[in-house]
Amino acid sequence: MHRGRQINHEIVQRLQQPYEVFQLDATAYPGNSGSPLYDVETGRVIGIINMVFVKGTKEHAISDPSGITYAIPAHYAQKLIKDAGLKTRNPR
Repeated sequence: MHRGRQINHEIVQRLQQPYEVFQLDATAYPGNSGSPLYDVETGRVIGIINMVFVKGTKEHAISDPSGITYAIPAHYAQKLIKDAGLKTRNPR
């Protein structure tokens, strides 16, 4: 259970600066993190699978997957790569 006294300055700051995330109604499994998320019409990578919602124990992720997967938009990863001074190939 969440309580009001758990809210602190850091949490309030995060809530004031929201970020994009994709929530997919697709099944991904442990080990799929880091896989590309494609736009089916263009074939372009639009995100990177980050996390799978697991209901129950980790063992249930395979036998009874939730069907809910989260991905970060590709532009966040591109910014991290750029900030690290690495080069990427951009087909645009």
